[in-house]
Amino acid sequence: MKTMTEGKPFSLILKFSLPLLAGNLLQQMYNLVDSIVVGHLVGENALAAVGSTNIINFLLVSLFSGLALGFTILVSQFVGAKEEAKVRRAVETAFISGIVGAVLVTILGILLTKPLLQLLNSPEGQVRTMSETYLKILFIGTIGTFGFNLNAGILQGLGDSISSLKFLAVATILNIILDLVFVVVFGWGVAGVAWATIIAQVVSFILGLLYLNKKLQLFSFKILSWEFSNKIFIEALRIGLPGGVQNMLFSLGTMAIQRLINSYGSAYMAGFSISSRIDSIAFLPIVSFASAATTFTGQNVGAKRLDRVAQGHKTVQMMSAFVVVCISILVVLFAPFLMAVFSPEQEVIQAGVEVLSRLMPCYVLVSILFIVNSVLRGAGESLMPFLSSMVSFLIFRMPAAYILDYFFGRSEIGWSYGIGWVFGLIIILPYYFSGRWKKRIIQKYEK
Repeated sequence: MKTMTEGKPFSLILKFSLPLLAGNLLQQMYNLVDSIVVGHLVGENALAAVGSTNIINFLLVSLFSGLALGFTILVSQFVGAKEEAKVRRAVETAFISGIVGAVLVTILGILLTKPLLQLLNSPEGQVRTMSETYLKILFIGTIGTFGFNLNAGILQGLGDSISSLKFLAVATILNIILDLVFVVVFGWGVAGVAWATIIAQVVSFILGLLYLNKKLQLFSFKILSWEFSNKIFIEALRIGLPGGVQNMLFSLGTMAIQRLINSYGSAYMAGFSISSRIDSIAFLPIVSFASAATTFTGQNVGAKRLDRVAQGHKTVQMMSAFVVVCISILVVLFAPFLMAVFSPEQEVIQAGVEVLSRLMPCYVLVSILFIVNSVLRGAGESLMPFLSSMVSFLIFRMPAAYILDYFFGRSEIGWSYGIGWVFGLIIILPYYFSGRWKKRIIQKYEK
């Protein structure tokens, strides 16, 4: 187990973040390859179907993703406190929760696919049929998705960001190969890219289990020997549930925005979808730095080193801001070229460029917001990050998208992102600098 409780925060965070960034890039390759393959080899309707349905899949897995984050934070705190027995029990409790959650999401996902597509205002006909096929296959493979993310979260909590990178590399290469085989050779279309994705995730999940079993000895394949800790589960729920609910509400809000986008037809749907893919890639450094901040904070809270928490936060903010400003400039300058990688259609390219040219200038705001929230979550404080994110998105960004569309046209929708982030910061920054979040930690020490 690798601890971040000693040494210079900059070097520790950088070494931890770089493999995470590479891993996140590889993970994004799943969706990117899907989009590129269907955009060039299947067509505009398939690209619209794949791009516009990801939010539904995210909606149904988001609650569990919050719980997984809770386990990640607990593992990091147990590592910092050098409580190895609790680390093992947290891992076993996480996997039991994951199996149960995967079964529930699979059943719900298959049953709710049609109603959710109708709610999303997905165009009837070929796009709707492709969307339904793609989603149902993804839900069949939910166990792979959950396990895939659980392994990565547990390893991050242990301070190990390199091992999950190796598993992701294998899975990504496999996904690319299967995409081409299933689509080009077998002609399966969107069903092919969906099957490629879940097979690759299951392989990565199995590799992670083998590593936890043989190398770290934190996991046993003898399921009957697993211990489920109610106390650890409840604490993971307390920490992670607000984030899970936040993700679900975020998904519902995004569906509302997607409904607006879908009203403009398949070309605009495809363009907005591609801009979201590019946005996701640009967002990866923020995710990586934020994950490092969560683990760094969690381990130092466990080791009772609050002085290092502040040092780490300052370091991560500066690193992330520098990288994000550079990326934002590059995306704005090369937006037409980046869009053309996914689709040769000029109308699709123009739609994506409109979104990106308004989104990226505000990107440093989400970097600050996301990292502050991650530090607070790493310290076990989940309510205020939840509130700031929800106010940012549901109360400001989502309505702003409709208002901008109504008064200025669809080309100005991209500004809604920055509007939401500003109000999220107005809530979270005063709370962070007040220091009230430290009281829970101090009280925990005194017990």
